[in-house]
Formats: sequence, structure tokens, C-alpha cells
Amino acid sequence: MKNIKILLVDDEPDILEFIGYNLKKEGFEVETAQNGIEGLKQAKIFRPDLILLDVMMPQMDGMEMCAELRKLDSFKDTLVVFLSARAEDFSQLAGYDAGANDYILKPIKPKVLVSKLNALLKLKQPNEAPKDEYIKLNNFEINRETYKVNFQGVDFLLPRKEFELLALLASNPERVFKREEILEKVWGNEVVVGGRTIDVHMRKLREKFGNDRFSTIKGIGYKIND
Repeated sequence: MKNIKILLVDDEPDILEFIGYNLKKEGFEVETAQNGIEGLKQAKIFRPDLILLDVMMPQMDGMEMCAELRKLDSFKDTLVVFLSARAEDFSQLAGYDAGANDYILKPIKPKVLVSKLNALLKLKQPNEAPKDEYIKLNNFEINRETYKVNFQGVDFLLPRKEFELLALLASNPERVFKREEILEKVWGNEVVVGGRTIDVHMRKLREKFGNDRFSTIKGIGYKIND
């Protein structure tokens, strides 16, 4: 599979090197981290398709990291696989309860591991809808490739963050986007921003396209009106 990104999180350097080498040899793009805290930070930057996670690690273990990831909307559908020497039933059950997609026992031969990961990735792919490069909604025509917006026959060239916010809301007009998800998807880890940043950008969108084009759901977030 091409362009598949895997984040490998384990506190043993030998494991990181050995498994990382074998995954890269199979064509995967690989980043590594040595504990859950570092893994969370790396996940937000790297945006992996799959996270391969040890259970027992210092500072933050794999169970905690998985649970924290699942609280973030942008990682709710990311594949998480535990790779652990802990074979107890309760440990495996705890892994699934934390939100894991699979629990693989160490030691495992690299080719078997790759086969298991490929099988998981193939199962997920058909359910993933590609991001529309062109969105047509009511009086909006939004082109993600050119960052241009046409509204009621008039072309607008928006600042990047305004465009990304508008495109996110327009991607699903039936949905209310939570403030946390908007911050995660539009601003990511570029800078530390607060809720007021979203309010300012929403105000600018309302000024350009009309107040009635957007709804504020108090205490939750925003949606675009179809």
C-alpha cells in the first residue's frame, strides 16, 4: 500500500529500530515515539493512518494514550493496534476497551505483522470517503485545490484559515462541528490558539457571506446553513 503512514510507539529502541526498518522496507512511511506523551504529540503532527502501540511504557502507557486519542474527533477512526508481550486476557480486553482495533502479541515475525496490518488497512479503506476537492452547496462553490470560493456568482479569495474553516463546515452541512474539532482540523499544532480565534474567523465569514449563512450552537460549536 502506498502513502500509508504508521506511527510506532514503544519504549524499547531495539523494537523501534527493528519493526520500523521492516515497515519501511514494505513501503510504509514510519515515525516513532518512545512513550505515550511523545506519541500523542507525534500523532497530532504526523497524522498517521495506523498507530502501532506498546502497552507498558513510562510517563504514559499505551492504554492511556489510546484512550486520549479516542477523545479527539480527528483520531476516532484512526486504526490503533497494540503490540505487546502481555498475553493476559484482562490486558487484551483492556486494550479493546481503550479503543484499539486489534491486539497483537510479541514476539511476531515481521512478515506476519505486515500481513495483519495490511488486512486491517484494507478493511478500513472502502469505508473512507475521499475528501471532495470541489464542494457545491446552495450558493457556495468551494474549490479546495485553488482555495477559491464562488458565492452567488462572485469569486472570493479567502485567507487560508478562513477558507479551511468554511470548507470544513461545508463538508457536512447537516453536522454541528464542535469547537475542539474545528481547532484540531483547521489549526492543528501550528500555534496555540483559543476559542476566540474561531469566533474571530466566524465573524469574518459572516461579514463576507451573511450572518444567516451560519449558525452558532451555544456551548457546542458551529454549522453552515444549507
